[in-house]
Amino acid sequence: MSDTSRTSDARTPAQIEADIKRRREALAETLDEIGVRVHPKTIVGDAKARFVAGVDHSLGRAYVGANRMVSEVKAQFVSEEGAPRVERIVPVVVAVVGVVGLLAVTARRRKR
Repeated sequence: MSDTSRTSDARTPAQIEADIKRRREALAETLDEIGVRVHPKTIVGDAKARFVAGVDHSLGRAYVGANRMVSEVKAQFVSEEGAPRVERIVPVVVAVVGVVGLLAVTARRRKR
């Protein structure tokens, strides 16, 4: 015979009953855990959590990208010492004023 059959023969009925009780409790606990895992609210909650985590990750990456872009643009118009680079700012301001003026003139002509 195998070792398990010899071990079970040596146990008393009380030991066997205690073992059965312990196994039933463990099985009941496992079934409860399975019930919680397959419950529709749990499944929906897990799906929401995964979605939110994905959105948070995407927003974080977008924030880092936007922050990097702003830093790069700022570096074009401000020196490392923090002083404005007038030689770069003035042409941009002139171009923006020109585009806004062109749009204003075009809008007035459309009204007539």
